[in-house]
Amino acid sequence: MKYFMGAYASSPNVGDWDPALETRYYNEIKSFDNVMGLEHPFAGSLHNKDEDWFLANIDPNWEFVFTCIPGVMGAIGKNPNFGIASDDDAGRQEALAFILKARDAIAKLNAHSGKEVVRAIQIHTSPNKSKAGSSKESLTASLTEMLSWDWQGTELVIEHCDAFIEGQAPSKGFLSIEDEIAAITAAKAATGKSVGICINWGRSAIETRSAEGVVTHIKAAKNAGVLSGLMFSGASGNESDYGVWRDSHMPPQAFTTGGAGEPSSLMTADTIKDCLEAAGPDSLLYLGAKLGIRPRDAGVVERLSYNRAIFSALDGFVA
Repeated sequence: MKYFMGAYASSPNVGDWDPALETRYYNEIKSFDNVMGLEHPFAGSLHNKDEDWFLANIDPNWEFVFTCIPGVMGAIGKNPNFGIASDDDAGRQEALAFILKARDAIAKLNAHSGKEVVRAIQIHTSPNKSKAGSSKESLTASLTEMLSWDWQGTELVIEHCDAFIEGQAPSKGFLSIEDEIAAITAAKAATGKSVGICINWGRSAIETRSAEGVVTHIKAAKNAGVLSGLMFSGASGNESDYGVWRDSHMPPQAFTTGGAGEPSSLMTADTIKDCLEAAGPDSLLYLGAKLGIRPRDAGVVERLSYNRAIFSALDGFVA
């Protein structure tokens, strides 16, 4: 199998934009023979620094999975009612306008590539329920509208984030996976079109405070017939540079002695294998990993060593 890499999370550009450094980073990624493309962040434009640089430096053979979470979190910071699941109509319409911009960015990338290169767009069921009202009914209305747009072969996928749980400090605090599945079911009935769900390992672990909860979410989506993607991005309740139950894309524990890894991570070889067994990799639209790297001043080679380790491990697990 080949995988999608959330390269933006591992990027050496953690401060000022250095296009030469990013070019070196992208060129190294092109040498990965088991990476088929990028999970690409959307915050309002095709690239948040330089669209021309991006188009000039991508591999013509890459495919993409867009993720809207950077733009969603930025918008929530300005307007707590922002979100495709918002019960505030103005906030919901603002979120739909944002997703429409993402659709246009996908069209631009396809036009540059001369073919359809975006497998999926990951959308998120904001707002944070601890700060604003949201519901499966509002999400259904948004999905129904979005499914009427021309996506040029791109599949709509809800990336499940940690749901709001009374008495538990949320990272995202979005809708429950049960509400997301219900909204997908309703939108499918209304349109005859489907929406998938992607399980992000770290975000499900943050919600359930466990590795076992990730498998529960995978099984719920698969049993409902909506599991489309699985992205490995870790988390932990242990103190570390990555924070406690923070969505900081913690790498897994090292797979080999002396290998690249984070000792405090809940994501281990065994928990990854459990998830793959529950998901059935061959049935997924996409599979990949998104890793943040500490310390922040780590170089390109060190950053990529974590990615090489997890993709090499996945090769062994799915063989």
